[in-house]
Amino acid sequence: MNRALDLYCRALSFACAVIMAVMLVLVFGNVVLRYFFQTSWLISEELSRWLFVWMVFIGAIVALRERGHLGTDMVLVRLPAKARRACVVVAHILMLYITWLMLLGSWDQTVINTGTEAPVSGFPVSVFYFCGVVFSCSALVVLAYDLWRLLTGRVPDHELVMIQESEELAALPVHQELVDATDRDGRATHDTAAGKNP
Repeated sequence: MNRALDLYCRALSFACAVIMAVMLVLVFGNVVLRYFFQTSWLISEELSRWLFVWMVFIGAIVALRERGHLGTDMVLVRLPAKARRACVVVAHILMLYITWLMLLGSWDQTVINTGTEAPVSGFPVSVFYFCGVVFSCSALVVLAYDLWRLLTGRVPDHELVMIQESEELAALPVHQELVDATDRDGRATHDTAAGKNP
């Protein structure tokens, strides 16, 4: 299952790259046509907007799998291992519920807009909303798999923080050393501030 999810996310990353390339051609090509040939692709703006939304939702799936979403971990890293695991399990259950609601809403919008055509391209507007269905189904699988790993003890304690505090801190090994020091001895910060040796 782990390998299948990795292959799936690799394919999604490739799809994001292709979408980005198509958007670049559409937008840049339209600019060139307007400024040098006094014409334009009418479909360019509408299609590039749809592709951007699809790229964001696909990228969110990959970020969820790679634990790249931003969040705050200042409380979680200070909890004991068992309390930290319980919090992560509750968070996954809540995320599964919210993702399920998003799936229902996206599917309803997809069905409602099946007969509605986009004003320029004439494509069904349901294609636009279907990206929510793809994201929700994929996120449900990723979250359910992570929850199963948590409940069966397959996630080690040092991997229980499944978010990044910030992009800058995630890149700093000093941040991880501080987290590890806090895990080893919760009094380390207090002793240092008091001028004692930890």
